[in-house]
Order: sequence, then structure tokens, then C-alpha cells
Amino acid sequence: PSTALVTGESGTGKELVAQALHAQGPRAGGPFVPINCGAIPRELIESELFGHRKGTFTGAVADRLGRFELAHGGTLFLDEIGDLPMDMQVKLLRVLQERCILPVGASREVPIDVRVVAATHKNLEAEVAAGRFREDLYYRINVLPVTTTPLRERPEDVLSLLEFYAVKHALPGMRPISFAPDMQQMVLAYAWPGNVRELSNLVDRFSTLFPGQVLHAHTVPSCMLPSGLAA
Repeated sequence: PSTALVTGESGTGKELVAQALHAQGPRAGGPFVPINCGAIPRELIESELFGHRKGTFTGAVADRLGRFELAHGGTLFLDEIGDLPMDMQVKLLRVLQERCILPVGASREVPIDVRVVAATHKNLEAEVAAGRFREDLYYRINVLPVTTTPLRERPEDVLSLLEFYAVKHALPGMRPISFAPDMQQMVLAYAWPGNVRELSNLVDRFSTLFPGQVLHAHTVPSCMLPSGLAA
């Protein structure tokens, strides 16, 4: 049930790690509820996390459950927790300590049973030193640290990932694309700054433009390649 903190570059599969922690743990039968802390407007983040009561603000026409209540009995995945505003960091710390939430506009706290997995691409120790992230919250969420490895540090995975995503992105009725040796050498030499997400998107693009084909370095226009790979 311990809180876990997954760190790593963007596109390295932090949410997949969180899903695996959920699926292989005792809460696998419960819900897995993700929320991206950096994608929600500041004024709505508290309502998204903790819910609200009818009439609390304009547009609150009914009671609404927050992500914590939706994840009751399961796992709440707080993606990009490093982007959480400082005032919400204080409230999140209290929730993690007390295991109760106070929905916006409510007069009574609601007990919760949630396992929290947080993730960020930021260096939270540096954020703490800069005064942008609470030190006490950092130590509260960093019980089980997990680090995802960038793709450039595991080139032995590149060809297997190409094959996997070629099958995943193959158009209906078409065989998956494949990569000729010269193309394989190119992608193995590439640094993949966007990591696995970039690789998946590139295979999706190739599967759309060259369905069922064997790709050679000379068959793919440079304008269809990332600038680093085209170079």
C-alpha cells in the first residue's frame, strides 16, 4: 500500500509503470484513476482531486466525486506532480497523512482508502531546493522510488519496440511494416529525445504512409523523419 514515486524523462513509460504496480498488487481489482496535475487549470485542480458539493460555485449543478473518491479501494496516479501548485501541495500532504478529503463546499470530511502513485519528469530534489516543491510532501510520496530509463540508455530495446509498435499500428488488413538493415542502423544510432513515445508516434506515421512495406533509409523522405534522425 506504500506510496510510490516514478521519475524519468517524458515518454519513458511512467504511467505504464504505475499501471503495472496497480495490476500486480493487492488492489488490482479496484479502479486505476489517472490525473495529470499539470493539465488542469489551477482554479479547478482542488475540485478535480477532492470533488465538490452542489452550489459551491457557478456551474456546480450537482455533487461531484473527485479523483480520490473515484479511486477508493484502488490506485490514484498523480502524473506530473511536480506541476502541482504550492497551495495544493499543502492540501495533498494533509490528505496523505490523514487519509481523509474535504470536498469543496462540504462541511464534513470523507475517509478514503487509496494507494497513491506519483510521477514527474522533474528533479524534485532540485525543485525542493528552489522552493517550488514542499520538502515534507517530497518525503511523503518518495516511499518507493522507481526510475524509468531513457531509450538512449537501452538501445537493445529499440528493435523489439519497433516490431511491437509496427504490429500495434498496422492498418486493418495490412501486414506490419518492417525495417531493412540500413534503416535499423539509422534508428539504433538515433538518441530518441522523445523516448518510447516518439518511437511509437514515428512507427504510427510510417504505418500510415507506407503500409505493409519494408522501409529502407532511401525510401523515407527526410521531411518525414525527426530532424536528428534525418541528419
